[in-house]
Amino acid sequence: MNQTAFSIRSMSREDVEVAIAWAAAEGWNPGHHDAECFYVADPTGFWMGMLGDESIATISAVKYGSSFGFLGFYIVKPEYRGQGYGIQLWNAALHTLAGRNIGLDGVVAQQQNYQRSGFQLAYRSIRYEGVGGGESIEDSAIVPLSRLPFTLIANYDRLLFPCDRSQFFRCWLHQPNSAAFGILHNNQLAGYGVLRACHWGYKIGPLFADPPELAEALFLALKSQATASVPIYLDVPELNGAAIELAEKYKMKTVFETARMYTQSCPDLSYDRLFGITTFELG
Repeated sequence: MNQTAFSIRSMSREDVEVAIAWAAAEGWNPGHHDAECFYVADPTGFWMGMLGDESIATISAVKYGSSFGFLGFYIVKPEYRGQGYGIQLWNAALHTLAGRNIGLDGVVAQQQNYQRSGFQLAYRSIRYEGVGGGESIEDSAIVPLSRLPFTLIANYDRLLFPCDRSQFFRCWLHQPNSAAFGILHNNQLAGYGVLRACHWGYKIGPLFADPPELAEALFLALKSQATASVPIYLDVPELNGAAIELAEKYKMKTVFETARMYTQSCPDLSYDRLFGITTFELG
């Protein structure tokens, strides 16, 4: 048994880059510029497990408002798994979110372990893979989000997320190597989506709209911004049947799924407008 002392410390901005690299090594395919926006969301919400001077484990426990939190980046270096270090980091992270409704997107195989920590299944989230490219959409209703007042976008986002996340989202909409579009209907914002470059291909997330035909128009506009024939990914909540139909219509295939779980009740959101989850790491 390794006798070196295990400790837990808060991550710096640079440490979050390490967590991103570990996530990429696990095959989670993070975005090239995720670290900046993730850290902005809650600089106090990222934790590193240390064995002496060596970083061996990561977790994020990001706080939104006063009542919600989200767990992610729960990774232990392979050679240190099964030795009790991960659970120590897990329990410490949960403690920082005490009293909040806590969400996570966990691999299905770990669902029972999460239940032992008080999490209950809300729904499956399904990752679909397709290909980028396609004809550019000529639709005067689709506009770059940069042309719209940020408060308008933030107010719409509150319909689809349990708490205000303006700090995170302001960064998310303006990251390099990305595209962000809104769609207007009757002169009102009726949805928006973001495409970002990842370690492999591109991810669309979020994709929010109502009704489904507007989600499809946004999807095609974002898809056309990706390099032709390069993979694109869309993470769909199975609660929204129209979102699954959209993915299947464009021949996207299921490549991965997670269990969306909460410690309290599933948030009361407009799930019929939720066609693509923002990110498995931060909700």
